[in-house]
This record gives sequence, C-alpha cells and structure tokens, in this order.
Amino acid sequence: MDRLCVYCGSRSGDNPSFVAAADSFGRLVADRGLGLVYGGGDVGLMGAVADGALDAGGEVIGVIPEALFEREVAHAGLADLHVVDSMHTRKRRMADLADGFVALPGGFGTLEELVEMLTWAQLGFHADPCGLLNVAGYYDGLVSFFDAQVEAGFVEPAHRDLLIVTDDPADLLARFEAYDPPEIERVVDESEI
Repeated sequence: MDRLCVYCGSRSGDNPSFVAAADSFGRLVADRGLGLVYGGGDVGLMGAVADGALDAGGEVIGVIPEALFEREVAHAGLADLHVVDSMHTRKRRMADLADGFVALPGGFGTLEELVEMLTWAQLGFHADPCGLLNVAGYYDGLVSFFDAQVEAGFVEPAHRDLLIVTDDPADLLARFEAYDPPEIERVVDESEI
C-alpha cells in the first residue's frame, strides 16, 4: 500500500475530538510512509487531516472539483492539487490514486464516497481495504445498520466483512497493511456501468 484515500467532513463537527483525530490520523499516515489522497479542501476535517500529514512531512494529494474550488477553499499548501470537472471525476481520480479507503467523521458526501468504494469492492472492481475510523462512536449507528442489512438478508456476511471498523488509528492501519482481500466474483464489467 502506497497511498491512502481519506474521506471526511468539510466541517469540523461539534466534538473537538474529531479535529484532533483527523490531525493525528494525517500525521500517522505520513509517519507510516504512506501518501494521503483527500478532497483538496483547507476547511473542516479535510484541512486538519491534510495539515497533519503535511506537518509530518508526508505526501498529500488533493482532488477538488472546479465548482467546490472556492467553496471548500482549496488547500494552498499542497504541492499536488488536481482541479477536476465534476464530483464523479473527483471520486474516480481519488480511487485511482489510492490503495485503500478510510472514512473519518463527515456528512452525506463522506458516507456516499465510502459506500461507493464498498460497492465497488463488492462488485469486484477493486480489492483494496475500506475502513471506518469510528472516532468517539460517531459511526456506531451506521455500523449497526450495516449489521442489520446482513441480518435482513440484503448483504452477504463476506461483503459486510469488506469494511474494517475500529476506533484505533494504529489498529486500522495495521489491519490495512495485513489485509487479505476475499475472493469476490466480478458480477459485471466496470465498463458496463
């Protein structure tokens, strides 16, 4: 694994531990010699995770759509900022640049981005690890919902296991580094979607 894609909020949230965790996670990613790929903003948790990685001397690549360049306030400290034409292109570029996907606390966009990567893994489009850093129990309800999907017969247990969940950043990275992807049958060719 060379680079990790981090999805997180363009806001800081109401719990100070969210910003602290984002900064700390960025530093840990850099300390492990991994590059960081993220949404390119200088605000909220996005700014905190990027600043943490940059402060620790890490490689940070931002990807931001033109429409959000001003609104999310693109990070001026990045040596590598990709300004793209759409959200779809942003997500694709981030996925192409990374070898694993982590969600820190965030809103609908954070959730949508992570779930798309889980769906791609479920369909066999990639075999990279996906994880939730469950800061201060932020994702407890979502994890319960994912488990309920299995219990209700909508998600196979092997597909639920595609998502690594922990509140410990070092544990998350260790599990990513040791990740042995399950064998997933590719249902359709990606070009058919």
